[in-house]
Amino acid sequence: MNAPQDPTGNNRETVELALGGMTCAACAARIEKQLNKLPGVEAVVNLAAERAHVRYAPGEVDVGRLIATVVKTGYTADVSTADTRAEEKVKKLAIYHDELRRFWIAAALSLPLVAQMVFMFGTGASTASHADVIPRWLQLLLATPVQFWIGWRFYVGGFNAIRGGAGNMDVLVALGTSMAWAYSFVVTAWGLHHQHVYFEASATVITLVLLGKILEARAKAKTTAAIEALARLQPQTARIERDGELVDIAVATLIPGDVFVVRAGEAMPVDGEVVEGASAANESMLTGESLPVTKAAGDRVFAATINGDGLLRCRATGVGSHTLLAGIIRLVEEAQGSKAPVQRLVDKVAAIFVPVVTVIALLTFIAWWALAGDFAQALVNAVAVLVIACPCALGLATPTAIMVGTGQGAKAGVLIRNAVALELAEKLKVLVVDKTGTLTEGRPAVTDVIPATVGAGDTAALLQLAASLEQGSTHPLAAAIVARARADGIELTTPQNVVTTAGKGMVGDVDGRRVLVGSVAWLREKGWAAPEAETLARAGRSVVVVVVDEALIGFIGIADPLRITSRAAVARLNRLGIEVVMLTGDNAGTAKAVAQEAGITHFEAEVLPGDKAAAVNKLKGAGRLVGMAGDGINDAPALAAADVSFAMAAGSDVAMQAADVTLMRDDLNGVADAISLSRATLSKIRQNLFFAFIYNVLGIPLAALGMLNPVIAGAAMAMSSVSVVSNSLLLKSWKPDKD
Repeated sequence: MNAPQDPTGNNRETVELALGGMTCAACAARIEKQLNKLPGVEAVVNLAAERAHVRYAPGEVDVGRLIATVVKTGYTADVSTADTRAEEKVKKLAIYHDELRRFWIAAALSLPLVAQMVFMFGTGASTASHADVIPRWLQLLLATPVQFWIGWRFYVGGFNAIRGGAGNMDVLVALGTSMAWAYSFVVTAWGLHHQHVYFEASATVITLVLLGKILEARAKAKTTAAIEALARLQPQTARIERDGELVDIAVATLIPGDVFVVRAGEAMPVDGEVVEGASAANESMLTGESLPVTKAAGDRVFAATINGDGLLRCRATGVGSHTLLAGIIRLVEEAQGSKAPVQRLVDKVAAIFVPVVTVIALLTFIAWWALAGDFAQALVNAVAVLVIACPCALGLATPTAIMVGTGQGAKAGVLIRNAVALELAEKLKVLVVDKTGTLTEGRPAVTDVIPATVGAGDTAALLQLAASLEQGSTHPLAAAIVARARADGIELTTPQNVVTTAGKGMVGDVDGRRVLVGSVAWLREKGWAAPEAETLARAGRSVVVVVVDEALIGFIGIADPLRITSRAAVARLNRLGIEVVMLTGDNAGTAKAVAQEAGITHFEAEVLPGDKAAAVNKLKGAGRLVGMAGDGINDAPALAAADVSFAMAAGSDVAMQAADVTLMRDDLNGVADAISLSRATLSKIRQNLFFAFIYNVLGIPLAALGMLNPVIAGAAMAMSSVSVVSNSLLLKSWKPDKD
């Protein structure tokens, strides 16, 4: 993948860092802030994925400095690659099992303290009689390992956060539980039997927060399931031909040009081109389309797709990171690591959250002690405020939904480049579509060859001149003319002095004669009338005129059939409240015929490539968000001008590079799928943010008013982030509309 360019013209490189030690949104915001302070660095930190996606100018910083900055901030960082991913997973699994073991130890130590509290409430005993149930010295022995061994992670995390210049969830937990433990220790050590002790609060809060982190880690792991499933699709071995024998080798050792053999039912090891055999391939894992695709000599095959019932010999063309599958994984990972505009509000809240909560806790303590005269109650309420406040849910609300949403999109053949596009797609009101290759099959064929006059020559001569000139063109209509001439056995000659005018046609010398092949509009500009062309256009044909030595000699009619799914896709987009507008460089007659067949009311014909972008901007000028779907090089300017752009994967690389969303199957229904997915994802994000905000808006005042026990507050805090992640995982039920 080429390094992107920055506005100053310097090359930028991209690196993904695997982060460790983050506990909440404040952690992610602080790492992001410190990285972005470095010269030439653009960093986005994803709390849910525990990743930092960093673009940097190599001349100003290097990867070592990026990692050092993260470490100085109080966290860990390593370069993340496809090769290190398995190792990262093993490390995370080991950490998970260690935390699970610590949780069970904490639970065993806390259980007697919780049982005592339940017994007290059940019998109506006073808090001061705790010692009668479990001696206070034993409570101290049970609570201390939980506080300072099991809970040591909170002290380390809190210290690193404060050293980095801000607070996080660890600060709140460490401060709150330490206050409860320290007060209880003083009461126990000094023998103040008339005072309450709160060892059960400190120990149980740490145990419950740790449980919440374990459940959160399990839920977060499921958000990356789509990426892991894609990565597992590619087989590990390939059967290749060497010295006339078939040998099984590791896929990683394949090089372009190797010939590999795929038997019926096996997966393609890498991307390649069929050199022998015929079969059908199941490409649903890449495109979302369940129908098999016929494969024969010359056709492309892709890594991880499944061969049907035939034997194929293929030549490797893309291996390692250069396969289509690897590109899809990269694209989805980049999208999952990107930040949606709605996240900006969360970042602002996270930046001030911990200081504000600390102040509220302090005010709660002072107010209760001053007004009620009860130091113990003041302390308990302040601890409850510190414990229930949790920025974790806020930090996970957006990225978890984006990770699940983009993963579901990849499974459906909808590759979303970034979270901005995912958010904007929900708001689209107009979709501009190209005709050729988007609404139509994109494989036009010659239907009519008509000499202008009886004496102008036969159809073979007309085709020979036109096809000879058009040999060097990549335009679909030119390809159709050349294909027809070759199918008719017409021998073509090499043209000379060829000049191409974008959107109009070509001029050159063929066998010593000056030949012009172009559009009817170009013909009119040169002063020729063409009534026969109008007749063909009204019949839904794209018309190419042929002029030789300044004399009009004939017309070639070309038809590009509408995709069988286009009419249903347009109707589906209309139901979603989106107006579909067709822009085409074709003549008005053909454009009208195709538009009517597709169910499109608004269209513009004879639009030059440069004018498509202007047309998109004009629609945007009406205050509506505009999307653009296309597949050709000539669509790239319009794709770049649109608010959200969609490119067909079978189209040009330029179109796909300019687009925000790539549709892996050539079907306009993919645009409707992307919009539907966008709406479902944004709905989940709004729900998550509502839950996260309302939890703190209600929970903190209740704790400050003395209406929440610290243990209950700890349980609620632990479950808040789990509920947000679980709500995001409900997006896995989203499926593309099949009608």
